This record gives sequence, C-alpha cells and structure tokens, in this order.
Amino acid sequence: MPGVSSFRSKLVRAAQGAPAGLLAAFAALGVAELVAGLVRPAAGPVTVVGGAVIDRTPAAVKDFAIRTFGEDDKTVLQLGILAILALVAAALGILAVSHRRAGAAGVLLFGLVGAAASLSRPDSTGIGDVLPSIAGAVAGALTLYVLASRAAPRPAGPSGAGSEEATGGWSRRGFLTAAGVTAVAAASAGALGRFFTGRQGQGALASRDDLVLPEPASPAPAVPAGVQLKAPGITAFTTPNPDFYRVDTVLTVPKVDAGAWRLRIHGRGVTRPRAYTLDQLLARPLIERDITLTCVSNEVGGPYIGNARWLGVPLAELLREAGVRPPSQRGEADQLVARSVDGMTLGSPVEDVMDGRDAMLAVGMNGRPLPFEHGFPVRMLVPGLYGYVSACKWIEDIELTTFDAYDPYWVKRKWARLAPIKTQARIDTPRPFARPTAGPVTVAGVAWAQRRGITRVEIQVDDGPWQDADLAAEAGIDTWRQWSYRWSATPGGHTIAVRATDGTGAVQTEQRTRTIPDGASGRHSVFVTVP
Repeated sequence: MPGVSSFRSKLVRAAQGAPAGLLAAFAALGVAELVAGLVRPAAGPVTVVGGAVIDRTPAAVKDFAIRTFGEDDKTVLQLGILAILALVAAALGILAVSHRRAGAAGVLLFGLVGAAASLSRPDSTGIGDVLPSIAGAVAGALTLYVLASRAAPRPAGPSGAGSEEATGGWSRRGFLTAAGVTAVAAASAGALGRFFTGRQGQGALASRDDLVLPEPASPAPAVPAGVQLKAPGITAFTTPNPDFYRVDTVLTVPKVDAGAWRLRIHGRGVTRPRAYTLDQLLARPLIERDITLTCVSNEVGGPYIGNARWLGVPLAELLREAGVRPPSQRGEADQLVARSVDGMTLGSPVEDVMDGRDAMLAVGMNGRPLPFEHGFPVRMLVPGLYGYVSACKWIEDIELTTFDAYDPYWVKRKWARLAPIKTQARIDTPRPFARPTAGPVTVAGVAWAQRRGITRVEIQVDDGPWQDADLAAEAGIDTWRQWSYRWSATPGGHTIAVRATDGTGAVQTEQRTRTIPDGASGRHSVFVTVP
C-alpha cells in the first residue's frame, strides 16, 4: 500500500538520519572543544551560548532557576543547551537524508549563532573567540554531509533474506563502521581539547599552590567564647570554604595566573592612576576580618549567606592613594565600578567604600588563598552591601564614575543601584515539616544585619505572643549572630516564626517582598508536627 510504504520510508530515513545528525553534533562539539583548548577555553560554544542565555534571561527567570536548582543552575542550563542541540541535530540529520545541503547548512547556521554569542560576551577578546564555533560547525557540516549521503536506504539485493541491506552503496556494517570512526574521532578531539585546557590552567593552579599569605598587620579580633551555640542542626559560625555559597554567572570558573594578574585603578576623580601586581598588594599592610556575605537572591530563610575570615588590602587606602575622595568630601565620583576578568561589572557607592568600614580587596579566605570559585587571586567585598553591588570576584579593574553615567550588569537588568543588606533571621532547626517529640525542643538559627548588628531575636509559636530567644555572643556588627529558644512542644501542628531587631532598634518587617529589586524581606517560619 502506498501510504504504508511512505510511512515506512520516513521511519527508515529517521532511523538513519537522526544518528547521523547526532554524530555530526558530537563531531562539532569535539572539534570546537579542541580549538577552544588551543585558543581560549572560555570561547567554547556551549560556554558562550550559555553565557549569552544568562545575560538575556529575565531577572524573574534567573531567580526561579536559583530557587529551583540552587548552585546546580548552571549545570542544568548546560544540560538544557545540549538537549536542545541534540534534538536539532537529530532533525537536521533526518532532513539531510533527503536534502544534504540544507542539513549541512543548518549545522553551519548553528556555528554562526555560537560565533555571534562569543562576540557578544563582555569578556570577548575579539575575532579569535569565533574560531571554536566556526571550526566545530564546519566539522559538523562535513560529517553530516558525508554520513547523510550514504544514509538513504535501497532495496536488498537479489539474494533475498540472506543478503546484507545496503545504504546508499554502503552496507549497514559499513555505515556503522563510519559512525564508529566518527564517534572515536570526535571523542579524541574533545579529550585533546580538555588536555590543552588543563595545561592552560596549570599555571594558575601552580600559582595558587605556591602562594604564601603574609601575616596581617591588623589581625581579626579574637572571636568571643559563646559565638557558637551547642544546638544540633544550627549553622556553624564560620562557613568552611567548600560549603560557602556560590552565585555568579560564569559557566567556566576563571583560572587566573596570580603571576600575570594586574589590577588597574582609574577614572573620574583619580588624580594618580594606579596599577598593582599581586605581589605589590601582598607587600602592603593587610587586614583580617570576620565578615558575613549575603546574596541578593537569598529568599527569606534561604541558604545564600555565609561567614568567613577574610584577609585583604583596605580598599579605601588604595583609593585615597589614587587621589579619590568620597562625595561627602566633594569627590567627583559617587560610584565605583569593579570589573571581573569574565567581563562582569558591579557598582558600589564610593561613600560606603570609604566611610570607615572594612571594605577590602581580599586575597585570603579562612586562612587559605581564595578558592578559584570564590575569586582567586583577588576579590572585592564591602560589608553591609549585597554581593551584586560589592563582591566582585576575579577583579581586575576599578573605575571611578557616577551612577548617572554608568549602569553595571545587574542594574541594567532592573536591580537596584543601592542595596544595603536587610535585617533578617532564619530558623535552622527544626527543619520545615519536622516531627519533633513532645516536650522541650530547641529552636535555633542565625540572624544578621551587617553594619548594624543584631540586638534581639524573638520567636512566635502559632498566634501566641513573641518570646525572647537567647542570643549567642556577638563577634561584630559585620557578622551574623546565632540564637536559640527552648520551646515546650505540645502535640499537633505548629507554625514557628522568627523576627530580629537590629542595632538601630528597627524590627524586621513582616511585609513579604521578592528578591528583586533590592533583596527579599519578611519573616521566616516553619511548620512542624508534634506526634
């Protein structure tokens, strides 16, 4: 029957074309990774397309991704890009069985998309960044053209059932052999690319391994006894480096060679522009401080906050040496724009950086050189401000300007220009939907209001009165503070809420707001059931 025959023909084309398309995509990615390893790893097509997607993602979608996937959001994005690529590749393979040139042209078009994305990235180094995408596309198009030219089935020979089905002049075995050779070649190219990428990062790895942090000229004050409560399930006062939250836009963590790193200070009101090497910064008097950092994407009760002991160069001193004055002293610039090696820009108020707080260019974290994920060799941090306006990782440039003259990365995406951290408290234990036994139950957590400190934490069970929690010792106004409350639990379902009061006397608001545009507000609560 003609209809059945046509349907079977389409199935055969799909069975032959889809694998050809997937192999072409595999070849394209392998060659692109090889070229990126030789040219610049950050210019790989998946990385640049993923970066372009992040740049163009609405803030609400970005917040949804962080809430849903946490620190795995970039992995999910990369897997999503690969899944879409696989579907399109399979479709192009099916098309190429009947229209080889059109299928190959589709692969080339994807290469152009990758090339355009590479040029659109803020850290683009120019025309060289397009080479991985273009080389990969050419390799993929040629692979698809050759495989598709042999993928059209033809009837079996006169020997009937004992004959081997042929495909376009090749036996099925021949087609599978060609596919296998393509797969091995693509995998080899990708492995070689990863090898070259690893070699490029060896200098950075060695420079971090060899870095010896000097002793601080101004050590951190001794942490008072009692800052860490003995409450099972409560967050540690000091967050270990591997557990410290990470929120940024890079798909490939920059590996910066400390020996080649440079920092430039320039711009409006800078009468003496400066450039520093890492050795020059390390030779200066360093300060050591315990400081809690908070991400603006942290929902009420969320995990994107951590406390560490930081070692660094006082930023205000560097600015004064460059001739910078804050606006309160008739300085020309009111915004400090920090630029990262990946092109990210963050804008901080000059007044806040120079008002006496411990704003610094950090080189150490909890007694070790900065991890690569947290900005090695140097990052900026300003206590009391959300990270998107203060905590530039992999910093390489500081430009003094005005808020009217320039909008940094997140401000262009509708986040606020000014973002002081809001007063918040979080319940760490019991966890939501826990089932504690009746009787004494320890409710505990952390509260923070950097630059103001925490003076009171209160607990409310159901609709009862607010009751004072016990506060741990305070390590400083720039760190979070632990608290605990002894609750006599009774059978049934209960809602436990918490609120904090900061050093100005302001009580944490109960009004719930989303993270956009300047951080979430509201009171954290958990529901538990006592059997």
